Amino acid sequence: MRCRSRCRSSALLPAARLTDLTGRIVKFLALAVASVAFALVLGWWQVDGPGAASEPDRRPLPLGEMDFAMTDDRGQSVGPETLAGRPSLVFFGFTYCPDVCPMTLSDISGWLDELGPEAERLNAVLITVDPERDTVPALAEYVSYFHPQIRAWRGEPAELAKAAEGFRARYAKVSTEDGYTMDHTAGVFLFRADGSFAGTIDYHEPREFAAPKIRRAMEEIQKGDT
Repeated sequence: MRCRSRCRSSALLPAARLTDLTGRIVKFLALAVASVAFALVLGWWQVDGPGAASEPDRRPLPLGEMDFAMTDDRGQSVGPETLAGRPSLVFFGFTYCPDVCPMTLSDISGWLDELGPEAERLNAVLITVDPERDTVPALAEYVSYFHPQIRAWRGEPAELAKAAEGFRARYAKVSTEDGYTMDHTAGVFLFRADGSFAGTIDYHEPREFAAPKIRRAMEEIQKGDT
């Protein structure tokens, strides 16, 4: 009888341990999920939320404080002063870009379509980060595939560097097996008609979020003018 009792107890022990181990795993996973959720909320609070640290030195300068000279896809001389008086969308990219640039320009075209006739009040500009390959004719052909409101600007390397510094954009040449490509800031910079920075539209941001941002920037200057 003792042996049977002992055997029964021994047989039940692994099941008890398994139940205990399962409980610990569940508690661990719950704690891990809670930790990840907390980290995400904390990250949002610090980066995009009310707790975001202000970095005025990394915000784009007002257009009126920038200084650079370029040529647009029509061969005309342009610069930050060209954007004065109208809200502006500015994007850094290049014609050899395999995905981000055409997708972003397609998104911008969609936003402009969403705005309808109001889009005529907007500047929409692609600044190439690859002046070595992006000639004026190449840029003219490239933007012709997108919304007619979109223009393309090209500057010599020194002028491009000045523009990137003003917009707080980054770009770098990256070697590839076939030659090189360009790494660059993917967001779209949004400015009010008075040249003040209104915000950034993230890469592939849904139209239902992007269009209201643009309209808000347009309305803010309208209210200021009344």
